[in-house]
Amino acid sequence: MIDASYYGPWAVIAGGSEGVGASFAIELSNLGINLVLIARKPGPLEETAVAARANGVEVRTLALDLLGSDALDQVTAATDDIEVGLLVFNAGANSYGHEFVTGDLDGFRRVIGLNVNSQMEFVQHFGAKMKERGRGGMILVGSLAGFVGSEHMSVYSAVKAFGRVFAEGVWLELKPFGVHVVELVLGLTRTPAMEREGLNFDLPGMRAAEPDDVAREGLEHLADGPVWIAAGNFPRAEEQSGFPRDKIVENNRIAIRKLMGFDV
Repeated sequence: MIDASYYGPWAVIAGGSEGVGASFAIELSNLGINLVLIARKPGPLEETAVAARANGVEVRTLALDLLGSDALDQVTAATDDIEVGLLVFNAGANSYGHEFVTGDLDGFRRVIGLNVNSQMEFVQHFGAKMKERGRGGMILVGSLAGFVGSEHMSVYSAVKAFGRVFAEGVWLELKPFGVHVVELVLGLTRTPAMEREGLNFDLPGMRAAEPDDVAREGLEHLADGPVWIAAGNFPRAEEQSGFPRDKIVENNRIAIRKLMGFDV
């Protein structure tokens, strides 16, 4: 798996209460790495903490909205006395989906704030400390949505594209200092967040990854940055990166509509 002495003794997981974030927490606790779990919902956050503590590690929890003006200050206060060797930034759900021209700009700004601004703050804060120590790693959880524009997800797709290119740049900058950076790109994954969005996991031929599997895969390929496409989705990512864009975007629209149970 991973070397706990290189990526420990503590890991910070933003978005660590359920789904893939919770799977990362359990996997890392099995490796003996202590955890700081951050998420908005105290209930699921504490449930994950209890499960991780059962593996004998120390767990700190921080019930926090990352869009709050003092969010980074609270994270800093909770982690300044420990050595964080791994950051998992998993807090990037599509919190507002809508047709862009008739949507609420503040809703779109929240999507940008979480996926862009908060991610930059975390990466800069913890990345600087890792660079000084000459070791550590960061897993930035991305999405196949960032490879192609989608209706009602134009802003979300755009910020996920930002996340991938951002990870590539940070990977280049930190690689000479022994800090590993990878964007772990997820496709359809059976998480509570995706279930709440109403995705139909039972469509014929539809293959959904399990959170535990993608978390393990992400940890196994932490040093294989700057981008790792999880759960066998590389052919799809490659296809959606090509041309002509009009046909790729239209075909993706049809696939997404089927997934959401809409008329094509």
